Amino acid sequence: MEVNKEKFWYILQIFFDKGKNARQAAEIVNGVYSADTVTVNFVQFWFRRFHSGLFNVKDAPRTGRLVIENVNKITKIMEVDR
Repeated sequence: MEVNKEKFWYILQIFFDKGKNARQAAEIVNGVYSADTVTVNFVQFWFRRFHSGLFNVKDAPRTGRLVIENVNKITKIMEVDR
């Protein structure tokens, strides 16, 4: 079953709100979806974020150049300097 990562973050937030610890949450999620869907370390990371007050589960925008720009520049350099 394909589940996007934001859905897992919402699920983990529910377990955090219910007072579950990271190991319990990981066992429940892995029992429902499949073994090794989430690790205890992954759940602990998100529980630390929730505990510090960061409840936004959307990916933050990233800065920097697009990878495509760098690939094009590298390709041009390789064509010139073989």
